[in-house]
Amino acid sequence: MTDNHIPLVDLKAAYRRHQAAIDAAMRDVIENTRFIQGREVVEHEEAFASFTGTRHCLGTGSGTASIHLILAALGIGPGDEVAVPAHTFIATAEPVSWRGARPRFIEVDPETNCMDPDALKAGIDGVRAVIAVHLYGRPFEMERIGAVTASAGVPLIEDAAQAHGAEYIREDGSTVRIGTFGVAAAFSYYPGKNLGAFGDAGSITTDSTELYEKMRMLRDHGSVKKYDHRVVGFADRLDTLQAAVLNAKLPSLAEGNERRRALAAGFNEKLAGVGDLVLPPETPNRRSVFHLYVVRTQHRDALLAHLNERGIGAGIHYPVALHLQPAYAHLGHRRGEFPQAEAWADECLSLPIYPELTEEQQDRIVAEVKAFFAQRGAQ
Repeated sequence: MTDNHIPLVDLKAAYRRHQAAIDAAMRDVIENTRFIQGREVVEHEEAFASFTGTRHCLGTGSGTASIHLILAALGIGPGDEVAVPAHTFIATAEPVSWRGARPRFIEVDPETNCMDPDALKAGIDGVRAVIAVHLYGRPFEMERIGAVTASAGVPLIEDAAQAHGAEYIREDGSTVRIGTFGVAAAFSYYPGKNLGAFGDAGSITTDSTELYEKMRMLRDHGSVKKYDHRVVGFADRLDTLQAAVLNAKLPSLAEGNERRRALAAGFNEKLAGVGDLVLPPETPNRRSVFHLYVVRTQHRDALLAHLNERGIGAGIHYPVALHLQPAYAHLGHRRGEFPQAEAWADECLSLPIYPELTEEQQDRIVAEVKAFFAQRGAQ
């Protein structure tokens, strides 16, 4: 890598910003050997519950484990179907399969790539639960999706893996943070997330004490206390070292999110009218935290190659819709069944965005994008 390389995610810069606090927190855990269920885990659970405005937070081993624990606590099992968006990371659907259930893919909105409320309404009959994703950090249409699930009498699960701190403004004008709307919400702390750990880690937020107690038991081998195992559970605990890292970074999360919003606004302004780019839409009632800044273009692969060749770490999230993944070939779906999801998979491109990205770096990204389309226009 050259010194002027701009990564898609700059984990080194994120570490430098928090280095003193992280090093001290990890050193304390190591010196006192609080590796499993140390006090830092409880401290994080309390702090993140307060941050999201929920009654309970449960630390877990990963965002995927969070979804699985929610489904297990809800009793999802063989013969059940769970609605999931047709375009998202496979971790949204995998836990459904782990439970012996079947994912029912739902078309996505052409503007936001979040689950389409109308498509959900048309396809909700017979499902046991709905997992809707706040994709790229943008909340899905929570009130419309919530109305559909409430009418059908099925629980709504928020996949909030990319949406730490995102906000939704209700029709009555009140603002809620993501993680408070469904029966429970699953968060990922994968290193590149807005709130990222130093490895796999996650959490669940919920206002249901009953559901929380079930998940807390399932998380730790089905136990209510040491060697008292009431059910067959899992090993899905949040490591204390990861909790220590998260506790050091959480106080600056809101500030980092605001920086991401400012950068996204800058991209929207500077890239307006460039080529055939479709920029992230303005959704005033849904305040994204821009975990990813995703544009669309019919020249996606060529633009990606152009940027990568010039040291700009653009990427794709995600190049294959779920119904076309080999892992789900047994469900018998074919190309053309979910045209919006397929179009997103074919055209989406993620540009670098993170709080440490400088104005100079952003201008360089913009200049290279403009140069690409200028060259195509001259051909």
